[in-house]
Amino acid sequence: MVLPYYNERDFIAPTIRSILLQESVSLQLILVDNASTDGSEQVARAEVGEDAGAVIFLSEPAPGKSRALETGLAVVETEFVALCDADTIFPRDYLKRAQDLFDENGDNAGGVIAFARAADLSDYWGSAVRRFAARMLRKQCHAGGFGHAFRTEILREAGGASYDRWPFVLLDHEMFHRVVRISDCIYDGGHICFPSRRRKSRKSVRWNLLERLLYNLTPNRLKDWYFYKFLGPRLLKRGLYQGNLRDHPWTASAAGSESR
Repeated sequence: MVLPYYNERDFIAPTIRSILLQESVSLQLILVDNASTDGSEQVARAEVGEDAGAVIFLSEPAPGKSRALETGLAVVETEFVALCDADTIFPRDYLKRAQDLFDENGDNAGGVIAFARAADLSDYWGSAVRRFAARMLRKQCHAGGFGHAFRTEILREAGGASYDRWPFVLLDHEMFHRVVRISDCIYDGGHICFPSRRRKSRKSVRWNLLERLLYNLTPNRLKDWYFYKFLGPRLLKRGLYQGNLRDHPWTASAAGSESR
């Protein structure tokens, strides 16, 4: 698992705890500090404690989640790699389910994607809509980068994480697009994780309704046009770079609930 983070002191410990408690898998966790200034690395090291042998600590000073992912992916030597966010709780069987889905679908599966779920089930209808959309549009990305796992070889063939190629937000969708051009990605309703719901406003990090609709309506063969000729220039004009993800307008209640 590759876990990039920037100033996640209040969230990263529960995330690491949920990863180190994974069942029935051989795991190596790669933590990539993307120039944090709040002591996140010290919190991470304290949480790892005696499990430090199963963890690689890296640093990427250049800002941008894709850059941190590039740094982490460069040292991955396993057949499969899971990407995650530092504010996400993973069920104990998260990696086992991912491995089972890879095994069940064989070489046809280049990726396995988990659905987001609120721990209190408050987003039941939203979760149902996402699962339905994934059944209808299987070559679209229906989950954030918190829940992506790939065959390492396929991800590298697709170009991996690349800030130079895509410096904007929605990097998870753009990377998914490159993977799904060469291999299938598998969704399963029982494969879930629990990202925090903490951002007060998503205006600085998301696309608008027209862009979302056109993403769903654009055939896969035209997705290069969609990302690189249509969406990219629009995000550039609005200044929606990955650096926006480093702004933390978090709700106090979210930080408190996740840090307990």
